[in-house]
Amino acid sequence: MRKRERDDEFSVFVRTATPELLRIAWFLTGDVEDAKELVQASLTKTYAAWSRVRPGLAMPYTRTVMVNHRNDTWRKRHREVLVDPHSGQEQDGVDPGRPRAALADHIAAQQDLIDALAALPPQQRRVVVLRHYCDLSEATVAQELGISLGAVKSTSARGLANLRKHYAHTKETVR
Repeated sequence: MRKRERDDEFSVFVRTATPELLRIAWFLTGDVEDAKELVQASLTKTYAAWSRVRPGLAMPYTRTVMVNHRNDTWRKRHREVLVDPHSGQEQDGVDPGRPRAALADHIAAQQDLIDALAALPPQQRRVVVLRHYCDLSEATVAQELGISLGAVKSTSARGLANLRKHYAHTKETVR
């Protein structure tokens, strides 16, 4: 494949995949700016391997790169850095095509989910996001994360149980 064709294919992929990758990264990181950086780093690595990425598998490949990069970043920090959802800090666009007012409404509507996901341990968050938000099969999640099928099942069950506890606690607090 010629470089020009390769670059054109990659440009199309970036335009179509970026909004979804940003949403996934946002759920993985809990922070819009970290999500943007994660997507940028993942797309950079995907571009470097673009000639080896099989047709139709660019999105799964990039998701795997994204999760692996997130794991590496987390390991380097030795702790998860989460954003205080009540800091009042303005959050920039998750979907670049969405108007700011609609984005603010979207963020407000999703904040409880972000809080709940942020409270999960990193591995539970990764499994829950890939399995239930991305709607990937357990086998695909296991392959993308490099863990066993049993680990996906048990981690998913623990993550969902923790989310249920979070929502039960939230409902009791509101009463």
